[in-house]
Amino acid sequence: MGATALFDRRGWLWFLGIGLVLVVGVPLLNALPVTSPLHIPNYLVPLFGKYSCYALLALSLDLVWGYAGILSLGHGAFFALGGYAMGMYLMRQIGARGVYANAQLPDFMVFLNWKELPWYWYGFDHFALAAAMVLLVPGLLAFIFGWFAFRSRVTGVYLSIITQALTYALLLVFFRNDTGFGGNNGLTDFKEILGFDIQSAGTRRGLYIASIVALGLGFLLCRAIVSSKLGRVLLALRDAESRVRFLGYSVAYTKLFVFTVSACIAGIAGALYVPQVGIINPSEFSPANSIEIAIWVAVGGRGTLIGAVIGAVAVNLMKTWLTGSLPELWLFALGGLFVVMTLLFPKGVIGMMAQWRARRRPPPAAVVPEPTS
Repeated sequence: MGATALFDRRGWLWFLGIGLVLVVGVPLLNALPVTSPLHIPNYLVPLFGKYSCYALLALSLDLVWGYAGILSLGHGAFFALGGYAMGMYLMRQIGARGVYANAQLPDFMVFLNWKELPWYWYGFDHFALAAAMVLLVPGLLAFIFGWFAFRSRVTGVYLSIITQALTYALLLVFFRNDTGFGGNNGLTDFKEILGFDIQSAGTRRGLYIASIVALGLGFLLCRAIVSSKLGRVLLALRDAESRVRFLGYSVAYTKLFVFTVSACIAGIAGALYVPQVGIINPSEFSPANSIEIAIWVAVGGRGTLIGAVIGAVAVNLMKTWLTGSLPELWLFALGGLFVVMTLLFPKGVIGMMAQWRARRRPPPAAVVPEPTS
């Protein structure tokens, strides 16, 4: 049960080649004159960045569901918590440029007659603290939740329901105006990030590049985990947890580790998502969002990593098109897609492609025994 290499030579060439095209090619085409036929419009750059964040979020769920068999229907909560941590930093950067010109309090606090900044907002003037909170808050919540759930041997549908209840509870908390997170309106009207105008084309290109780099690093981290001895244990947990426990492995701590890492990855995705869409509100905690993440992974092919990326991008491309042309059909299309993939292609797009390649591969030649004299 040893570790395997991340990629073979061909795999590294594909990984680096695609990464080079996305990191260098898209920004260069965006920087071309508008009259150029190869110019990528400014509005597409943050859209591509948003898809990258969704792909990173799907990766985080595939790590725990596809390899450890933990179907978390609350991963949207970790994504949203990372987003709120970044949103708090962006709100503090507005300063006196807000509607109420109050350098001490965000606009929504002034509107709600808050007299002073809550203690949990202290330090969010600094990017370093906000970046740390992007990892610590989702990671700590996942650790505490996992500590009680996995040590109590909560598994299967019961764990899925509890994770969904967790994100719904957070939805109710963040909707309240007295919690200091903007209530149902959330955090918005951001001005700058790290001193750069958040609306400028250059900043949007930088955020897009950061999202692609984070997706690549997240993919490598997940690949390193599943290719290691730990990855073999995770697969064994998914297929026969009781046997793994009988062999002496610490099932609870193994699950706890991978669940916490997954939550941190989801938090990073949320932090990169917020400055590109310009808002974070409690709707991101909606249980429906977490279910949609599971659909992305199922469509692409769980337990493959690359399938999670493909599923997230493909489903959201379809969502962008349908919500623009036929918005009333989107939810029906999403439900229908999930049913079709579950019944006809349970291994997702990646599994379907593997079956297609296997059918095209010529059968091995039959070996004819030599006649005996």
